[in-house]
Amino acid sequence: MSALLRLAKAYLRQAADRLADAKGALERGNYPYALRLSQECVELSLKASLKMVGIEYPKVHDVSDVLLDYRERFPAWFKEKVDFLAETSRKLSSKRGLSFYGGEEALLSPEELVSKEDAEEAMRRASDTLELVSRLMPCIE
Repeated sequence: MSALLRLAKAYLRQAADRLADAKGALERGNYPYALRLSQECVELSLKASLKMVGIEYPKVHDVSDVLLDYRERFPAWFKEKVDFLAETSRKLSSKRGLSFYGGEEALLSPEELVSKEDAEEAMRRASDTLELVSRLMPCIE
């Protein structure tokens, strides 16, 4: 197995753990933390997908542009999901700071800005992303 595939598998293990921890945070009512962990799950999953096809990505939280630029490197069934994956990356990355710091300028806490519904949607998107990228691994190996 190549070093890139080993790294991609490690990212997916980390992503799965983030999602499991997000479920626990949601159950405890810590919605901002559930959202943040879901974003990390998506980020790690998408970076794993890019590693699998040999793409070096910038060291940023949102890799949606890179995913869209290199869509053609993926199998047809995965290409069909790239728009959803890119949207998920953009959406959750944009909420990353709020889920961590809140709205500091307005003196709003993360709990005031991230709802249960926000956390549940983030977790659904993270779960779908992890599932899709996990399905990609055997196609690449």
